[in-house]
Amino acid sequence: MLTAKEFKPFVIHTSDGARYETTNHDMVLVTRNSLHIGLASDPDGIAERIVRCAIIHVTRIEDLQAV
Repeated sequence: MLTAKEFKPFVIHTSDGARYETTNHDMVLVTRNSLHIGLASDPDGIAERIVRCAIIHVTRIEDLQAV
């Protein structure tokens, strides 16, 4: 979803019930075992903080419009 030709915003849901809206492809970094998700971006797309989530805890990913 991050590398799609046309990026579509999506929501990452995790096993603890958290949800992270991803409105920009630059706001998520995928590593071997985890996602680093930028949160509360300003108008320039700069994240105010980062949450790290183990990939094993991602329960689903949905288009933002579908949520």
